[in-house]
Amino acid sequence: MKYISTRGRIEPVSFIDAVMMGLATDGGLLLPETIPHFSNDDIDRFRDLTYQELAITLFRPYVGSDIPSDVLQNLIKQSYSTFNHPAISPLVKQDDIYILELFHGQTLAFKDIALQFLGNLFAWILVERQESLNILGATSGDTGSAAIYGVRGKDHINIFIIHPHGKVSPIQEKQMTSVLDHNVFNIAIEGTFDDGQRIVKEIFADLDFKQEFHLGAVNSINWARIMAQIVYYFSAYLQLPDSERKTVDIVVPSGNFGNIFAGYLAKRMGLPIRRLILASNENNILNRFISTGVYQYSEVVPTWSPSMDIQVASNFERYLYYLLDGNGEKVRDSFAQLKDNGTISVSREKLLQVQKDFTTGFATNDETLSTIADLYQQTGYILDPHTAVGVKVAQQSRREEGNNKSTYICLATAHPAKFPDAVHRAIGSYPPIPASLEDIDQRECRFKILPPETKKIKEYIRKIL
Repeated sequence: MKYISTRGRIEPVSFIDAVMMGLATDGGLLLPETIPHFSNDDIDRFRDLTYQELAITLFRPYVGSDIPSDVLQNLIKQSYSTFNHPAISPLVKQDDIYILELFHGQTLAFKDIALQFLGNLFAWILVERQESLNILGATSGDTGSAAIYGVRGKDHINIFIIHPHGKVSPIQEKQMTSVLDHNVFNIAIEGTFDDGQRIVKEIFADLDFKQEFHLGAVNSINWARIMAQIVYYFSAYLQLPDSERKTVDIVVPSGNFGNIFAGYLAKRMGLPIRRLILASNENNILNRFISTGVYQYSEVVPTWSPSMDIQVASNFERYLYYLLDGNGEKVRDSFAQLKDNGTISVSREKLLQVQKDFTTGFATNDETLSTIADLYQQTGYILDPHTAVGVKVAQQSRREEGNNKSTYICLATAHPAKFPDAVHRAIGSYPPIPASLEDIDQRECRFKILPPETKKIKEYIRKIL
C-alpha cells in the first residue's frame, strides 16, 4: 500500500514513511491510495476474533509488507496489554442505547487505543532505522496524555505537547504535566487549542526546521492514528447480538473529525452500518457544515465538554479530499479560500453527498448536563460530558424517527472521572475515582507557559534539543 497527499503534490510513499512524515511535505494529510473492502461474509467470520486479532486483520492491507507479520502481531499485543478490560472496547447497553466504552486504557480516554499502538510503532521503526524522533503535538485534553503515556521513557524519542493553558480539565492537565520522564516536555500556551493546532501545522510546514529536528506527529494528522481507530467500529458492530444488527447507527462525539472519519473509512471498507451521526457541542462548525455545506469559523465557546471546543477540525481535509473526487488542486484551492475568507462552501450536489455520508445534531451545555442526570437517574450509569453530547443526539434522532427499530451505538470517549466537576454539577455527586487517578492531586507537575506564537515555540524546541 502506498500513501498520497490530499493536496496531490508528493510522490506516493510507503506506510512507514507515511507514519514518520506525519503531515505531508506539501502541507496536506496522507491517505492510502486505495481503501480495502471486506464482504459481509468476511465480516461475519470476524466475530470470533479477539480485539487484537481483529486489529491485525484490518491493519494488514494498510501496512502491506512494511512490517513483518510477527512484528505487527507483537506490536498490537504489547499496545493493548495495558488496557484494563479484556474486550479493550466493551459494548454495554444502557436504556435503549448501546455505549462503546473506549476509556479502558492508561489515561482513560479513547485516544489510548491509537496512541499506545503509535508509540510502540514509532519505537520499533526508530530501532530498525537507527534514527531518533522528536514528536510535536497539540491537544484539547486527551491526545496529550495518551501520547505522553505512549512514549514516556522510550529511547530515541522526545515528545513536546502543546495544550491551552487553563482550558483543559484539571485532571487532563495533571495527567499530562505530572509525567516527569526525561523525554517529556509540556507546553501550556496562552491561547486556544486551535492556536496550538495552527502552531503545529506551521512548524511542520517549515521543512528545514522539521528535518533539522527530526519532527514527527502524534495528532490525528498521523495516518496510523486513524487506522487504529477503524478497528473499534468493527468491534462495536461485531459485539451486537445478531437480532440487533439489521439497522445500525453509530453516534460519534466529534470536534476534530478524526474519530468519525475513522468510522467513515470503516463504512467504506464494508462495515454494514446505516448512518454515522456526528454529535457536536456548542462549537458546532461540523454540525453546521453537514447541515448547510458551509464550513465557517466562529469563536470558540468554552463548554462542559472541553475536548470538543474546536473550530479548526484538522481531519476535515481528509474527508474533503474524497468529497472533491480526489482532486488535490481543488483541496488546495478550498484551503486557500479558508485562509483568506474563513469559509469553505460546497455545491448543492456535494452537500447532498455529505448528507448521505453523515447526519448530525448538537447539544447545548445545559442539555449535556441534563443528559448525564437523566441517564444516571434511569440506570445508575455515569456519562462523561463528551459522551453525553452523543447520547443526547442519539436520543433526539430516535425521537425524530418515531417508532423505528434502529440500533444506536454511541462512542464513549472518556471516563467520567476525568470531568468530575461536570458530573457533580449534573448529578450532585462526584464519579468514582479509578485507581490510576487516586493520587493525581499530589503529583508533582512540570510545564512551560508560552505565548501562542510559532516563533516562541520553535525557540523553545531549539533550546531543549
